[in-house]
Amino acid sequence: MAFTVRQKILFKHCDPAGIVFYPRYFEIMNDCTEAFFADALHWPFEELLKTAAIPTAQISAQFQAPSHHGDHLDIALGIARLGRSSVDLTFHATCGDETRFTAQSTLVHISQNGRSQSWPDALRPAFVPHIIGDQNDS
Repeated sequence: MAFTVRQKILFKHCDPAGIVFYPRYFEIMNDCTEAFFADALHWPFEELLKTAAIPTAQISAQFQAPSHHGDHLDIALGIARLGRSSVDLTFHATCGDETRFTAQSTLVHISQNGRSQSWPDALRPAFVPHIIGDQNDS
């Protein structure tokens, strides 16, 4: 089951030509990820970051069509793989029936001293309904 966020393209996302400046998509993906942790997993970043961190270790994106000021993107986030201390996320952003971008990222759960650590036992089950396919390394 994918988690979906709707994002209106704002002036701040756009370049002088009125289309999204591509680095802003990475901010939009991070906003989607933060909403996913808060709304779907019920583990908001502000709680998780009190004892750990979840930096992005890898990210890639493919841009299929431009987005313009005022467009509404539906961004679907799914889990491609759940590991012991990492999670691979997929993003699929559409405006109506048109794909605007797809992306993949890997987050790593790390301790305050910067070493990878297992996802908390209370959090791991919350990931499971969002796994797409059967790519679970738990």
